[in-house]
Amino acid sequence: MSVFPWLPNLEKKRKRLLKRAPEGPLRDFLAVPFPDPKTPINELDLLAVDFETTGLDPVNDKLLSVGMVDIKRLQIPLGTSFHQIIRTEAPLKAENVIIHQITDDAKDAGAALTQVVERLLEQLAGKAMLAHYHRIEHEFLNQACLLLYNAPIIFPIVDTLMIQKQQWDKGLLPYNPSQLRLSNLRDHYKLPHHKAHNALTDAIATAELFLAQQATYNFDDLKDVRAGKL
Repeated sequence: MSVFPWLPNLEKKRKRLLKRAPEGPLRDFLAVPFPDPKTPINELDLLAVDFETTGLDPVNDKLLSVGMVDIKRLQIPLGTSFHQIIRTEAPLKAENVIIHQITDDAKDAGAALTQVVERLLEQLAGKAMLAHYHRIEHEFLNQACLLLYNAPIIFPIVDTLMIQKQQWDKGLLPYNPSQLRLSNLRDHYKLPHHKAHNALTDAIATAELFLAQQATYNFDDLKDVRAGKL
């Protein structure tokens, strides 16, 4: 049984969006078919992605940094890792700076949004994105594409938070939602501590968590490894 029952419908949407997408990076991304839904989980190419943002509102807040790394055949080739702070005119909020440690000077010296999104789309083409609580990555990337290309984006997502939630829900045992946080789940799997709230280390931490989940559970009995509908 496929753990990606939503991919055929997503592939149809990709083809529809491709017809309307403007020439450039978004059209190039949409021109590459999504993974075959019959692909075994251990052969699926994934791109673990994490964003740091100026806030939680994808319309009014902005992308501040991007971290990503490939997962190929259940291995993490660290040579594929990428991290970039993004230049933005949006003011930084003191409460967020305390968390992500990105200063105004670092932000002002960052790369242009168009350059970073183009790199992300190139690396994501033909793969599924891996994220922990995918809403931030999905909504902020979609908003960036609307801003840069005046067109939306769709892409397959595998969500490590949803994987764990489904497994624990099946067990019918109570748990605190805070246990689903990335750092707490890494503790659950006895993975080493990592520096949280850095986009690259969080992307790598999510990739490692996924490998631990894959080694522990049979994903074939999950209803869906992605939360929500794109």
